[in-house]
Amino acid sequence: MPRYEYRALKPTAAAEKAFLDWIDQLDREFMNRNADHRSDVVRSTLYELYLGRPYAAPSATAPLAEQALVHSFDPRNATLEPETYGDADAGKYAERKPLIWFWMMYDRSPVGLNHWLGHKMRAMLARHIFKYCGKNVKIFHGVEVSFGYNLTVEDNCTIHKYVLLDDRGELIIHAGSSISDYANVYTHAHDLNDGMIITNHKTELGPKARVTYHATVLSGVRVAEHGLVGSIGVASKDVPPFHVVGGVPAKTIKVKTIAPQGTKQD
Repeated sequence: MPRYEYRALKPTAAAEKAFLDWIDQLDREFMNRNADHRSDVVRSTLYELYLGRPYAAPSATAPLAEQALVHSFDPRNATLEPETYGDADAGKYAERKPLIWFWMMYDRSPVGLNHWLGHKMRAMLARHIFKYCGKNVKIFHGVEVSFGYNLTVEDNCTIHKYVLLDDRGELIIHAGSSISDYANVYTHAHDLNDGMIITNHKTELGPKARVTYHATVLSGVRVAEHGLVGSIGVASKDVPPFHVVGGVPAKTIKVKTIAPQGTKQD
């Protein structure tokens, strides 16, 4: 079969400069970890992004829907599900919440589907939100995280659109791994009898693991080097190196042909 490389595409020179200058400007502002400062920056930036003019507080005589829109640009007026969790570290989450809100609203904005800009914007945000974000990390639109501060993404990883990365426990995505569209990766589990009892675990992918379309990796599972979870599969136990698993629950279907000699199939 032919092997196709990605095509290298770029915007016009004027747009490229504006895009990169904007990201650099936000990056410098977000280096200040104060939650109120970050909220002010996000509020003003979202106002400009959605309404195309400098921020102004909503008039008390403006239509109520307009007032609600403008107030919602401010992360301090937004409530996100993860901040309601009892195991959230309030301090760590507070400084990240404005950036997580900006990420979500950016993706829903008129420029959110621009891949060239979006990959660079999200990589910049990830460096401020995640526990660690490596080089050449490509994140598509619609990706959501829980806390952010328990998430490590190493070099050369790709996270495709509408992926859920639950990092209530620790989540490590090792170098060269890929997560396909609509996949879910979890680090917490609920007690069978009392859903309010939560257990957090470490979940790891890779290196060079793949979680494919609509697949799920459950809390505490390790998808080892070159492991692959097939489409719609649910990995409820560890995936051995070079194994391809599928189904519900996922079981080994085959071993990759690049596996070292002697690799066993379950």
